[in-house]
Amino acid sequence: MNLEEYLQNHHQKSTVERYLRDIKAYLTEEPGAQAATYSDIINYISKLRERYSNKATVNRILHSIKKYYEYLVKTNQIQTNPAKNIHLRNYRNKDLQLQDLFTSAELENLLNETVWSRKTIATRNKVVISLLIYQALTRQELTLLQTGQIDLEKATIKIPESPKSNARELPLKPNQIMLFYKYLNEDRKKLLRKDESDMFLIDWHGKPVTEDVIRNLLEYCKKYFPGKNLNATTIRMSVITNLLKEGKDLRIVQAFAGHKYPSTTERYKQNHIEELKLQIEKYHPLNNQ
Repeated sequence: MNLEEYLQNHHQKSTVERYLRDIKAYLTEEPGAQAATYSDIINYISKLRERYSNKATVNRILHSIKKYYEYLVKTNQIQTNPAKNIHLRNYRNKDLQLQDLFTSAELENLLNETVWSRKTIATRNKVVISLLIYQALTRQELTLLQTGQIDLEKATIKIPESPKSNARELPLKPNQIMLFYKYLNEDRKKLLRKDESDMFLIDWHGKPVTEDVIRNLLEYCKKYFPGKNLNATTIRMSVITNLLKEGKDLRIVQAFAGHKYPSTTERYKQNHIEELKLQIEKYHPLNNQ
């Protein structure tokens, strides 16, 4: 299996093309890339920082490089991924963007009012949306979710520990029980076809969903919220912020979100966040025209 075939098994065509373009440029500039060390890749990233003023571009290229080494590990060409633990933390704006937060009612509408063009995956899509708006799962947690983590009798879902989050057991909402039951016993079996898989969320081709599938799903939903940045991160931010707004104890919300440190949860309690949002809506120039 070559690199292109490997990427095609995990990503959509447009994403594969982007990865291949970045990887080709990397291999051209770094002929000894296959044997590169952590330090070698850091040096290459430093060159990119000097070359590109757009920070997102550098982060995108780093992600492509990680995929290249992931392929080498999977095909036993190298033992470990030297780029795995490289994170450009200063390239991500962690401040809450007030204009992108969603109310609980808006999130409910996202689940109940979205009309899906492909009926075969409609139930699966509703399952994904429900896990985003009720349990505030991340894209990665969704892609790694296995059927054994879901207990419909106890109405719970178990999320294992990861390098970024603590393990947690979360309750399922009553309306999720029948939704999940239908998906597991009807729609998921159709998607799987003849194959077997422990992964909970399956794509159109019978394979486990990727983060790209979830991104595209939410991209489709953006038409219901024109002018707002709808994605898994802003949904998660909204759910956590809404819980704190309702007066939930900080430690309870921390456990719910899987945050390793209270300070991570604390940043969602920005000073009077709802009051700030109201002030923006009241005094924004567009509202006075």
